[in-house]
Amino acid sequence: MAKYFDEPSRTFNEYLLVPGYSSTDCRVENVSLKTPVTRFKRGEEPAISMNIPMTSAIMQAVSGDELAVALAREGGISFIFGSQPIESQAAMVRKVKNHKAGFVQSNTNIRPDQTLAELLVLKERTGHSTTAVTEDGTAEGKMVGLVTSRDYRVSRMSLDTKVSEFMTPFEKLISAKEGITLSEANDMLWDNKLNALPVVDDKQRLIYFVFRKDYIAHKEYPDELLDADKRYVVGAGVNTRDFEERIPALVEAGADVLCIDSSEGYSQWQADTLKFVRDRYGDDVKIGAGNVVDGEGFRFLADAGADFVKIGIGGGSICITREQKGIGRGQASAVIEVAKARNEYYEETGIYVPICSDGGIVYDYHMTLALAMGADFLMLGRYFSRFDESPTNKIQINGNYYKEYWGEGSARARNWQRYDLGGDAGMKFEEGVDSYVPYAGPLSDNVRQSLMKVKSTMCNCGTMTIADLQKNSKLTLVSATSIVEGGAHDVILKDSVSGVSK
Repeated sequence: MAKYFDEPSRTFNEYLLVPGYSSTDCRVENVSLKTPVTRFKRGEEPAISMNIPMTSAIMQAVSGDELAVALAREGGISFIFGSQPIESQAAMVRKVKNHKAGFVQSNTNIRPDQTLAELLVLKERTGHSTTAVTEDGTAEGKMVGLVTSRDYRVSRMSLDTKVSEFMTPFEKLISAKEGITLSEANDMLWDNKLNALPVVDDKQRLIYFVFRKDYIAHKEYPDELLDADKRYVVGAGVNTRDFEERIPALVEAGADVLCIDSSEGYSQWQADTLKFVRDRYGDDVKIGAGNVVDGEGFRFLADAGADFVKIGIGGGSICITREQKGIGRGQASAVIEVAKARNEYYEETGIYVPICSDGGIVYDYHMTLALAMGADFLMLGRYFSRFDESPTNKIQINGNYYKEYWGEGSARARNWQRYDLGGDAGMKFEEGVDSYVPYAGPLSDNVRQSLMKVKSTMCNCGTMTIADLQKNSKLTLVSATSIVEGGAHDVILKDSVSGVSK
């Protein structure tokens, strides 16, 4: 006979945290959100930790190289989407790793024989006003000049004007040689009152830019997540079909951590993928697996060698797996059970396998609930898709700005490799939708505000670390009536009344 769970499938919306005793030390500035990412033995430190408990989802509409840099600056990790050719995914990873904390590989480049019109199109696409002029128009070509917004006036110049006619030629630029330290480069920026300093090799090929704004930004990101070589930490998604080719390419590109991207992870395909990594790389390559929604699934992947386990099926805002296939579980119930299994596994084996809550986050306070229920960190899709740094278009609809957002299970993504069912690589139905989300501005502002709420709530609970929150928090189920009571009620909101005189 089929197994039936006694408890209903609960969501984060059905729980609230109950305040605990707060000492005078419980202040936001004293809260640490540092959290483990990869498995570790009792008494040891994890090979990879994050300074904030946030990762971005393995999705085309979310995790490109620009968002990966922005999130690493805040202390989290992006997982570059795997539903693309191996070469382009590896190139994205390499681009993030080449971003070396102040040294930026140019992504806005043009040839000297191109026109002002082409330059304007390039500027519109990238949003960057500093453009390197190289012989072949690539980021690594021989640098022959530089164009900034001060070099041209659209209203007074023909759009057919060649870039070579208004660029600042290389001979008149102040540049640095490959091998210069970041400190030395910053000194050159300030001593010469520059906004951008090109770094070239002995053949005048462009290697990096160092920007004044990045020096200032570097001081503004105390939690930035760097590897031993001062490069940003970045993750990448893999699947269970071409992993034997994709994983070596991503490792060679410098990916710090991998994650199997699948709609359901309790499968032999995932075990085989994990075995390939362990047989070939031992423990040197870190890889997470999932998704699962119960203790059995967790233990299967932990025993198979997963460095972390991802939780959640059908809870994402663009996921329709539950209505299409009838599988899944409320995210709160899934996190609670898997956290219990994680703790039991730790007691039995002395090995702590971090868990990641993926999906079901609608409001910022849901983040705190997921952490309190046992998640070590979160994976967010819709949340990050709204920001400037996500790789999708910003569009205007009826006077409001939106960003495009689509699921990996949608026809648009065509990511059929994430469905571990064997047989035909094509899918016959969708498990995700194509949508829009309200545009929300830069990542940094939003992440800091969200985490300020998390820290504040932790202080209300009398806790100053995620481990303390998991151990000492008190949670209560809420009724439908109390959910209504929790919002504004029995008043007329000013915004809903038109024509009211002030």
